[in-house]
Amino acid sequence: MSTIYDTVRHICLSLPETDEIISHGSPNFRVRNKSFAIYNVNHHGDNKVAMLINVAAEFQQMLVTSAPNYFFVPPYVGHKGWVGIELNHDLAWQRISDLSFAAYLRTAPKTLASKCSPTVTTGPSEIMTAEQINPMLSDANQSILGPIQALCLGLPEVTSDLQFGNPCFRAGKKSFATVHLRNSRTYLQIWVGLDQQVQLTSFDRRFSVPPYVGHNGWVDLDVTDKQNQEEIKKLVEASYRHFALKRMLKILDAY
Repeated sequence: MSTIYDTVRHICLSLPETDEIISHGSPNFRVRNKSFAIYNVNHHGDNKVAMLINVAAEFQQMLVTSAPNYFFVPPYVGHKGWVGIELNHDLAWQRISDLSFAAYLRTAPKTLASKCSPTVTTGPSEIMTAEQINPMLSDANQSILGPIQALCLGLPEVTSDLQFGNPCFRAGKKSFATVHLRNSRTYLQIWVGLDQQVQLTSFDRRFSVPPYVGHNGWVDLDVTDKQNQEEIKKLVEASYRHFALKRMLKILDAY
């Protein structure tokens, strides 16, 4: 049974001298070390299964204007003329293959471009469900997120938001708790400070130092299999107290 990803790989890797690397967590297809297509699933929480291809700016605008249900201007690379194609809809896969080939021609040396033609494809045999696109929507993860969300939103002046597609909670403008997925595990990320970070990660395997923000005193708590709500409450409140303004703490302490 072929998947959307299988079909994308077939379309791109059938073209001469193409290869695939993982860049920023997404499959990136290149010819002679130059990218012409990127495959994204739920990129920063957009709930899309998409292929980004390198096209001319005027062609990008034509596609987006004529068929906005299928095409969109992607972040980061959209200003360079790239266009996003939604793959989980009913756009014909031969059309997707033809557009990918056009992106390849735009990127590849002329000596390669003259030797090939669009890949013939019938498309995948299945589409992706909402939970496959965004696993945070699964019943299991919603049951984890629900109590954390209720706890955080019960604190003074807290709002919910998305941070790189992950549910996060802010005390005013500052994030103090995030729920995210990594390698099919669900984590609560909170600030504990460097001293407690060392203590927690040294003696409790549920805790780990996250990339990017770990050096500032944050930890990830694995909440996939079991959640100690009293422990979570203490950790969340301590993180909140670190970032909250004095007026917020005054309200909290008056409860």
